[in-house]
Amino acid sequence: MKMEYFKSLKSVLGGPTPGSAPPTGAEIVERLVDRVKNSTLLEDRRDACRALKALSKQYRVEVGAQGMDALCQVLELDRADGETVSYALDILCNVMSVEVFDEEEHPEVYQSSKTSLGEQFTEIFMKQTDNIGLVLGFLEEDDFQVRWPALKLLTSLIHNRPRDLQEIILVSPMSVSKLMDLLLDSREVIRNDALILLTHLTKGNANIQKIVAFENAFDRLFDVMADEGYADGGIVVEDCLAIFHNLLKNNTSNQNFFKEGSYIQRLSPMFALPNESEEIGWSSQKVNNILCSLQVIRMLVMPGNPTQVTLSCQRSLRSTGILEALCGILMASGVPVDVLTETINAVAEVIRGNPANQEYFLNVMAPSKPPRPAIVVLLLSMVNEKQPLDLRCSVLYSFQCFLYKNEVGQAQLVQTLLPSSAEVGTGTTGHLLVAGLLSGHMLSTWFSAVALSHALVENPAQKEQLLRVALATAPGAQPVSLLQQCCTLLQQSNKVQSKVGILMLLAMWLSHCPLAVRDLLNSPTCIPYLTAQVGASEHQEHEELLQGLCAFLMGICVIFNDDSVSSYTRESLCQLISKRVGQDVFLDKLSEVSKHELYGKAHKHPQLQVISAEHVLLDHEFCKLFKALEGMVMKAVTPKESGMHNGATELTLTATENSLLLQYKELIRSQDHQIQEMRRQLQQYEIDRQSSQMHIEELNATVSQLRDQARLLSAAANTGVTGALETDVQRLSMTTEEENKKSVEYEEELYKLRKDQEDLLVLLADQDLKINTYKNRLQQLGEKVNTV
Repeated sequence: MKMEYFKSLKSVLGGPTPGSAPPTGAEIVERLVDRVKNSTLLEDRRDACRALKALSKQYRVEVGAQGMDALCQVLELDRADGETVSYALDILCNVMSVEVFDEEEHPEVYQSSKTSLGEQFTEIFMKQTDNIGLVLGFLEEDDFQVRWPALKLLTSLIHNRPRDLQEIILVSPMSVSKLMDLLLDSREVIRNDALILLTHLTKGNANIQKIVAFENAFDRLFDVMADEGYADGGIVVEDCLAIFHNLLKNNTSNQNFFKEGSYIQRLSPMFALPNESEEIGWSSQKVNNILCSLQVIRMLVMPGNPTQVTLSCQRSLRSTGILEALCGILMASGVPVDVLTETINAVAEVIRGNPANQEYFLNVMAPSKPPRPAIVVLLLSMVNEKQPLDLRCSVLYSFQCFLYKNEVGQAQLVQTLLPSSAEVGTGTTGHLLVAGLLSGHMLSTWFSAVALSHALVENPAQKEQLLRVALATAPGAQPVSLLQQCCTLLQQSNKVQSKVGILMLLAMWLSHCPLAVRDLLNSPTCIPYLTAQVGASEHQEHEELLQGLCAFLMGICVIFNDDSVSSYTRESLCQLISKRVGQDVFLDKLSEVSKHELYGKAHKHPQLQVISAEHVLLDHEFCKLFKALEGMVMKAVTPKESGMHNGATELTLTATENSLLLQYKELIRSQDHQIQEMRRQLQQYEIDRQSSQMHIEELNATVSQLRDQARLLSAAANTGVTGALETDVQRLSMTTEEENKKSVEYEEELYKLRKDQEDLLVLLADQDLKINTYKNRLQQLGEKVNTV
């Protein structure tokens, strides 16, 4: 190779002149580039390219700056000569490489920009979009010396300018097809590099993701994974799964296509465990492969997906046996903790909001003696301080997903705590959570409190049932209600996370439950403690969050107070806040919750995602509750302007005036009833409208998918299937139009109801004005009038 280089260099530059200084690198590159541009003989251009290739790493800046145009010219004019083209492509690869070569020479002027040198040359190269078309064209060459460097060059381009290359490929005819054909290349190095290129190409571009999916990507990727041995395969399997991840993430069309194409069941071999007689090997690569497979599963059922897509994929994962396989991994021995943690997360999202899957998970038994429910075994890990934090967080997430929209599961949990329950014992979910709550360990208290709070989400019946739970704090001691015990723990604990967990549990428990508010107000020390906390001026770490949560709990006691506790009615609580804390201070403390750095993160995603134990503070469902009630609390504790009050004790009217006033009162009651009824109808119409809108969106997504398939099949001249798909599209379009008409009707009905409501409010205001006029007349006549 060195001899060829020197031979090429000598043929291009000629022999040295006696007594002259040797040429510099820049001069050599300049002469070579000139030869590439101006030589009429192909052999001379080829020799110059060979020499430039040898210099392109050492004199990268010079070759890129002087030779870019000449090399592009070679690609266009000498495309028939594979050797010359391969040299030109290799030079461009070196010039635009993302790495810095050891032999690379940089003058001081380039030191500051050397890390972005490849990106700068990439930008120059891509200004002429025809250059990309030339490189894509070389992918069709079967010659290894041409196809491989063309593929490597595209990989460098996608590293340096991903968005620009994606846009060019989108408008280049058949470019994606050319890339997909590389997966069928028998030469593994080309196939593997094509996978790397596709991984970068499919990242963050929904249009390319759809085209790649319709180019039979799923089948080809599964074929590669099968050839490599699925989970036991090498890094190639990981690359395939990375492309799956990109194609499915936040792409509803591809998710539907993946499910409808029966590709979910082809993931099953990734989770197959060997027989008990065989030892399970967990190499680092196998761990990575299974982790990536679990990520693919989660892309199909993640909470942010459309509800119908998620439910459909959840059913498929159950029917294809993948949920069963995942539960098998949960209960297997020797599973690495990373795999176990991610498997728990995947199972959580497969069962979330799906009653059938939640019931299946509830019946999974651990292979212990005697057998115990898997959910109990998992909760034991959650309340165990020795377990890794990530594992404990994943168990909490799985339990939350089990209880999500699962009133039966919520009731069963609370039932295990009631005195009449036949299941009361140390092995029930309820007992484990209460034990963790009372354990005194900071994180165990927090995890248990949050898990227990999810049994109460949007379930007033269980909030009232939980009030019946009583605990004996010591043998022979008088049982104390769980609510009272939580209040005691709140006051006795000196750990912020324990207090935060208990406050979130109490807030969830008391919201929309006047009976629970009454029981808390009956505690002689709870309200004084909350008042003292809100009025405190300490500013230790997370202390402001704690004070904000105390303010929120006091606000809940105001807005859901039925005034059954005479010492703490709504009015007296508001006066207490005003006198002991101050309205402005109270509202400032309340606002600290939503200002906290962890609030936004917790509110965004149901799963608890933390870096360290110090970040375990706020729960997603609590943040939703806080956002819903914060405005109500602020309004409830803000003093209202008082009306006229003259201290009278009786309303004295003539018989005629009294009769007239009674008629007005009856009219007001009747109109108030009508307003309430119209509001109920308004809410129902709004629910129906939202349901119709959701159905329309699903139909539109299906129509879009069918149109994409129709276009693809049309390009393949498959007229029979295309006609059928077009018929489906027309049918769905008609259905969509009908739903749109219904939506318009609902909108019109809503408008009418709102108009009627406005008319009634105007009438009420008019009647109120007349009543005030009568009162003023009576007062002028010397009568005493009460303010009603």
